[in-house]
Amino acid sequence: MSERRHLHARLRFVLVVAVLAVTLPASLAGAQGPGAGPGPGAGPGPGEGTNLSTFVTADFSGSGNCAACHSNLQDSAGNDVSMDTHWRSTMMANAAKDPLWQAKIQSEVLRNPALQSVIEDKCTRCHMPMARTQAVADGTPVGVLGSGFLDPAHPLNAAAGDGVSCSLCHQVRNEGLGGPATFTGGYVIDTSTSAPNRLIYAKFANPMQAPMRNAVGYTPVQGPQTTDSGFCGVCHVLYTPMVDAQGNVLGEFPEQMTYLEWENSAYGDGVGTDQSCQDCHLPLASGPVKISNRPMRLPARSPFHQHHYVGGNALLIQMLKGHQADLGVTASGAQLDATLGRIAGQLSSNTASLQVTGSQVANGTLTLSLAVQNRSGHKLPSGIPTRRVWLHVTVKDAAGTTFFESGRPLADGSIEGDDQDAGTGSFEPHYDLISQADQVQIYETAMLDSDGQLTYTLLRAAAYAKDNRLLPAGLNKATAHADIATWGRAATDGNFVGGSDAVTYAIDVQGRRLPLTVSAELLYQATSRAFVSDLSQDSGDLVQRFAGYYDRADKSPMLVSSVQVTVR
Repeated sequence: MSERRHLHARLRFVLVVAVLAVTLPASLAGAQGPGAGPGPGAGPGPGEGTNLSTFVTADFSGSGNCAACHSNLQDSAGNDVSMDTHWRSTMMANAAKDPLWQAKIQSEVLRNPALQSVIEDKCTRCHMPMARTQAVADGTPVGVLGSGFLDPAHPLNAAAGDGVSCSLCHQVRNEGLGGPATFTGGYVIDTSTSAPNRLIYAKFANPMQAPMRNAVGYTPVQGPQTTDSGFCGVCHVLYTPMVDAQGNVLGEFPEQMTYLEWENSAYGDGVGTDQSCQDCHLPLASGPVKISNRPMRLPARSPFHQHHYVGGNALLIQMLKGHQADLGVTASGAQLDATLGRIAGQLSSNTASLQVTGSQVANGTLTLSLAVQNRSGHKLPSGIPTRRVWLHVTVKDAAGTTFFESGRPLADGSIEGDDQDAGTGSFEPHYDLISQADQVQIYETAMLDSDGQLTYTLLRAAAYAKDNRLLPAGLNKATAHADIATWGRAATDGNFVGGSDAVTYAIDVQGRRLPLTVSAELLYQATSRAFVSDLSQDSGDLVQRFAGYYDRADKSPMLVSSVQVTVR
């Protein structure tokens, strides 16, 4: 047995002893903070989660091993701020279990079979990063489908299923972060150093090293990169291969550019006081926190970033909750509900605002002016080009009759009046002026393939015919790099600027009795109906499983902001 494998085997034994030593007393005590679900030693039950993974490989350790010491933590207000309690119900923890991601992987491979290895290697960098990194270090194949990482018999299946986990993020080295070499999952992890001398990074100085060296085989040191937005940029800038109809690779496509959007905004341009990704998505706990339950003499540390990783993908969190056993979700129903609550709060409180800046009736026409302000540090929406935000506007007369409605959300997940959802082969353009109910202001992307046709296949995407996603404050569309540019009519709309957009509605109200009641909502949807309809055409088992989940899901959009006025 090699020295490295011997250390690996010995470490596995030490971990089992350490986990039992810490979790058994906690389980017997039954102590849980407010909102806490089952800890790493708890068993499954109705609506409960299951044990976190305790796998061990040569370079990584499962989240359950970390949770043994980093659970049952409280802030100064007595709130449970345990890393595992918050993290396990997020999209980060469930990156590999995400049924849409699994379906999309299968779909892209079915449509581009010659590029299966390219697709699976690129996608596992950020959805199954520990399994992929370990496989590369071991010189074994990287794969997802068939006998790949999703196969329960695969030796790295547990590492894959633990998603974007503790020993992945906290081993990322401070090398080139925020630079092109680290984008598209180009993070650097030292796989040449054996336990217990391999380094693991956290924000606080002078960590106590002996407990972690003995329990999980890592030496903790301070790493400022954990609070650097460039740390997030390794996966939140993604370039995908661009292929033609014959499968020839033509170049790369900027599939998602969240970090670069932030870097070119007022939040990340280095002028004045910037606001990092972590400031919004990992909010601070109340006061100092003792970050480990062992040893007892540890001092409390501050500021402590809670591991919320809150975004806007309520649809997928609901699917994880509805299909916990099928997907192997470790979070409890209560923990998933807590994440859903954070999503709703983030979207309604910190994301965008909607205002009526003018309203009047003259010559039989209601003129309504709406202003939308993006309060996030990136485009809204950002990320994979399935997301959209739109204006839902209704007008009622004095009798309470709705006679105008633009952007009505339908139960099947579509938007009434949207050309993409209607399957016309075209898309809803950007509007500065809306006068008809079937005109809808949708902030989104529309991708074209190399033949100039609308596409939802990520590897066929060659250009954006439309990108009118709301710009963050400070991002100048006139000077923005092509990869984060505005495309379509919004590029020449003088009211569409960094941080905001203004839209005018001119509505025929002849014969309608005043006063009029105008209601406007800004709505968010993580996955468009058109994207799902296209995906569902494929016959793969993972695709059809997701299609079934989607059909049964509550597809109601999330409310970002709303306003109502009376016009007399």
